Amino acid sequence: MLSDVQLHKGASHPMGGLCELRALGRHILAEFFHCDVHRLNDPVTVQNLMMESAKACGATVVQAVFHSFNPHGVSGVVVIAESHLAIHTWPEYGHAAVDVFTCGEKIDPWLAVECLKAGFGAREVSSQEVSRIKLPFEPPGVEAIGLPAERLVCVPEDLEAAPPG
Repeated sequence: MLSDVQLHKGASHPMGGLCELRALGRHILAEFFHCDVHRLNDPVTVQNLMMESAKACGATVVQAVFHSFNPHGVSGVVVIAESHLAIHTWPEYGHAAVDVFTCGEKIDPWLAVECLKAGFGAREVSSQEVSRIKLPFEPPGVEAIGLPAERLVCVPEDLEAAPPG
């Protein structure tokens, strides 16, 4: 399922009418609180949990890079074919900040968040989803590179007054 589909008056679209805006990406911003401080400070554990969460959401892992800070904390990124997962930990506060950015319809970024919550033993999570790259129309060059043109759905002008849904 494509995320964040909204009806939008397509004034800039040559077909006019109402057009669906479809997000090409889903970006979860998650804050994990009251985590196991030893897990947050161990770069091997942090990397393993991030890799596991990428796989749990159905992503294809491309590469991972992690770095330990002195005296504490870990930052890292898991590059996935569908975008990335990134983290920074503050063991001294029992806190981790994570981005899970996915593209496509087959990946569920919320599964990665749940995996990390369990893995870090977080007692509280604050998160939000941001739709990324909203397109009201087919981007230029789509036909030239062979992408499907089904990103745009327009409805007749007479339905403009009807509420969405």
